[in-house]
Amino acid sequence: MAHAMAVAMALLVAAPAAAQGPAGSPTPTSPTLVAADLRPGTDLTGLWHYSVDPYRSGLAGFHGEPPNVTERRWAEVEVAAAMRRGDGALFEFDMDAAPVATLPASWLTHAPEMRYYQGLVWYQRHFDLKRTAGARQFLRFGAANYAARVYLNGQFVGAHEGGFTPFAFEVSKLARDGDNQITVAVDSQATEASVPPPVTDWENYGGITRDIRLIETPQTYVDDAWVRLGSDGRIVVDARLDGTAAAGAAVTLTVPGIGVSLAGRTDAEGRWHAVLAAPRRLVRWSPERPQLYDLTIAVGDDRWHDRIGFRTIERRGSQILLNGRPVFLRGISLHEEEFGVAPARAITPAAARALLTEAKEGLHANYVRLAHYPHGEATLRLADELGLMVWSEVPVYWRIAWDNPATLATARRMLAENIARDRNRAAIIIWSIANETPNSPARNVFLATLADDARRLDGTRLVGAALLTERGEAGGHPLMTMNDPLADHLDVMGINTYNGWYTADRLADVPDIAWRLPADKPLIFSELGADAKAGFHDLRAGPQKSSEEFQRDYYRATLAMAAKIPTLRGMSPWILKDFRSPRRQNQFEQGWNRKGLESETGQHKLAFDVLADFYGRRAAEDAGAR
Repeated sequence: MAHAMAVAMALLVAAPAAAQGPAGSPTPTSPTLVAADLRPGTDLTGLWHYSVDPYRSGLAGFHGEPPNVTERRWAEVEVAAAMRRGDGALFEFDMDAAPVATLPASWLTHAPEMRYYQGLVWYQRHFDLKRTAGARQFLRFGAANYAARVYLNGQFVGAHEGGFTPFAFEVSKLARDGDNQITVAVDSQATEASVPPPVTDWENYGGITRDIRLIETPQTYVDDAWVRLGSDGRIVVDARLDGTAAAGAAVTLTVPGIGVSLAGRTDAEGRWHAVLAAPRRLVRWSPERPQLYDLTIAVGDDRWHDRIGFRTIERRGSQILLNGRPVFLRGISLHEEEFGVAPARAITPAAARALLTEAKEGLHANYVRLAHYPHGEATLRLADELGLMVWSEVPVYWRIAWDNPATLATARRMLAENIARDRNRAAIIIWSIANETPNSPARNVFLATLADDARRLDGTRLVGAALLTERGEAGGHPLMTMNDPLADHLDVMGINTYNGWYTADRLADVPDIAWRLPADKPLIFSELGADAKAGFHDLRAGPQKSSEEFQRDYYRATLAMAAKIPTLRGMSPWILKDFRSPRRQNQFEQGWNRKGLESETGQHKLAFDVLADFYGRRAAEDAGAR
């Protein structure tokens, strides 16, 4: 079975490996199309036909041979007409007559029978196109979980592995004026070699979960651009063109809001690097004043746009400095799951705003941990707008195949794709490379490689991970020790602490738990929490686990413990709202992880106010210190 699954995944993902950048660090497979969500294009979201393929017969026959014509869901064939001709073919599909779903969204909510389905699903729709003379066309997907193959007009276009980062394929030679047929095969099944692995504590959400667009560009266009504030306070620009006229091209950066207009010329590889003094009128981005600037890079007929904030983030000893000032991260963790009784991972701008506004305005947060994978562009852009600092991470957790070179290559490409998409977002201050990974020599080499990659690809941000600890005893009290060798490769140490929930500690004893930690690194409690079912109150023998009162008291005790740690520079408790978790089936959870400070529909629990009051007081203290 394992061999068959590996063969199926190999068939599904046949994209070329990522190119290698400096010192062997991976770069995303071209095209990058950074800030593609702001480019004009044809919206391909909406109604799609879908066909379930549990045995992956659309990829291969019984003996591994190519599928015959009656199984090729991507082929340009009118099944009903072929059947009427009576040529003997008995088709196993008819995409034109298949069920219909609205994308983007996970297939979990397409139909009741899809609720727990994991495997291959085919999607297909038609769209009209009127091409611009001389233009290039690209199909661009915000994300498809987990692996995808794309076909246009019956021809294979490309494949991508990874459920949370964007990918694009040029289809200039396949797209045509008038009707076009697009087919996408999406396989949600994780393997022991995939990133993430099969074991998880949240919903997998298979399907096409983010926007799908056909983008037109001129023959030569801006494929990648990165504009930021350097550590010396100057504005730094890096851009890369793609096209026949990329070398030696005239380029111009304009930032009207600060009066910047800078002209230059690309090198022989189509790259442009420039540095300029920041104008005095530039306002640095911060949670208190999340100033963003519209900017344009022009080359020939192409105009590349983005909205960017300028700020610096650095570590100095155990301090985290935003724009040169110490900052305490008042945060909360989030899954990419909208409010509602039947979420489908359809994170529209409105859905993202509902989540982030609860953090910013309800909890007085200045920071969110977007776990456990890169979240969508709508969320990151809104974090920029609202002034929420972000911990962004790749899905490297728990049971990764540390000694598998292919798994490492996949993780490196995912990290490169995440950084390429989001390094213009001022909100992101930490690239996280792992969550709760057990210490071993193979794991240490794997994660040290990711840390090195993150610094090569973006040396302007901090590198972090959520680490495991060891439990002992000192002075009659529990002693938590962090001696993970990975900490030497990190700027920020994250620790997930659940003392009093997953341990036998009485809540009254939690404040006295001691911590032994490196003194020269900032610590973030990247997770802390306890389950509570909204509306459940059981005080018959004191607060009972899974009651709102127990969760409230857990937060009070854990915050008291945290106050005694001198290097603590922030926290992102687990989690804002209850989220789907099929592995959790007790009487209180019933398919949900109930550690949210709110229910899945947004009902506040008692612990919400405990954290909000704590953050409110901390925000007032920090404001007074400034």
